[in-house]
Amino acid sequence: MTISLHNTGKRYNREWIFRHCTYRFEQGKKYAITGSNGSGKSTLLQVIAGATLHNEGTIEYRDAGYPIQDQRPSGIIEETEHYTYLAIAAPYLELIEEMTATEMLEFHGKFKRFIPSVSIAGILQVVGLEKAAHKQIRYFSSGMKQRLKLAQAFFSDTPVLMLDEPTTNLDADGIALYHSLVNNYSSNRLVIVSSNDKQEYDFCEEVIRIGDYK
Repeated sequence: MTISLHNTGKRYNREWIFRHCTYRFEQGKKYAITGSNGSGKSTLLQVIAGATLHNEGTIEYRDAGYPIQDQRPSGIIEETEHYTYLAIAAPYLELIEEMTATEMLEFHGKFKRFIPSVSIAGILQVVGLEKAAHKQIRYFSSGMKQRLKLAQAFFSDTPVLMLDEPTTNLDADGIALYHSLVNNYSSNRLVIVSSNDKQEYDFCEEVIRIGDYK
């Protein structure tokens, strides 16, 4: 899958968060969106994901070999369909705290299938939550919740993986887990990381500075 931005911009009221952003994100490559706190890097990620509407320009999603239902002959993916081809982990995406970790992953799997040959029990073991499999998320620490969010994103069978401040609330062991997930479960995927912490994106091949689009 490729994602192409053409002169794309986003504003809130009269303030432009970014403007004139033209960029092409390609399958199998890894990108970082960087900038200071409050600079708009998370907003740009949300616009790319289709979670937030842009105010100018266009965004095009195109198939790069993944099977897509109801696809146009040109390979262009409808904007109402593209969300099924991406997975995202972000601090502002909430978990359903009345559910257990197992129930949360089962619920997530109804909308986005997990990668083949990996069970929910296996996913929880990889992210170190096997002992909390049947514990309500409301009783999780912030670090445990972040591990579960990463599990939902990395183990979703999607060509695009988006990570917004992915090591938020993680301790040293959690950060090591994050890098292990990147090494083992991001191959051949289009990965976009929004961060101002180099250890979160040091594996990325290209860096986009949000300040260049002000």
